[in-house]
Amino acid sequence: MRYKIVGDNLQMVIVEINPGERIYAQAGALNHMSGNVRMEAKAKGGILKGLNRLIAGETFALVEYEAIGGPGIVAFSGSYPGKIMALELDGSKDYVLERGAFIACEEGVDVSATLTKRLSAGFFGGEGFILQRAEGVGTMWITGAGDFIEYNLKDGQVLKVDTGHIVAFEDTVSYEVERAGGLKTILLGGEGIFLAKLVGPGRVILQSMSLPALASAIYPFLPRRS
Repeated sequence: MRYKIVGDNLQMVIVEINPGERIYAQAGALNHMSGNVRMEAKAKGGILKGLNRLIAGETFALVEYEAIGGPGIVAFSGSYPGKIMALELDGSKDYVLERGAFIACEEGVDVSATLTKRLSAGFFGGEGFILQRAEGVGTMWITGAGDFIEYNLKDGQVLKVDTGHIVAFEDTVSYEVERAGGLKTILLGGEGIFLAKLVGPGRVILQSMSLPALASAIYPFLPRRS
């Protein structure tokens, strides 16, 4: 299997697959594919895994893509302006993803729901109690709004982030939520009441654009029914 990520801020990933190789993608992620690629919706891992994906905010079934009779290509894109990144999983560490970050993966990667480790993060973190955990061996592609920003946190190093800008982090990173300053800052600072506190060690992937902020900016310009 080979792949390339093309485009600037409206990226897609084009994957070349050989017979016997399978790619699994989130429903609706397909951009185009060659004529010899067969696609079939499947509850990867069975019904319980499918229900687990529903809990995590994704679709019950993933779409399986397989090349028939020779090599083929299949391309995926995100549902909003932004970047695509490949994560290589080798079984030594897992990733925790925000809802909607997952696009596609090789057969050896499994994506399922995971609970936030702290109740405060679930109540106030903007993502609810449920995030996604990616584990296994293989390549996975994720998407983020705008551009990606990465940090490799050292042991005990702290990064405070608006929750809408988190895309993914290694499961060695702890995640909790704290109040964004005093009452004056909360009321006048324009950053909301809570920030996510990420504590290393581990890799953190952020996005430059917050989808809730983008939706709020666009909403006043949407047509209204009279």
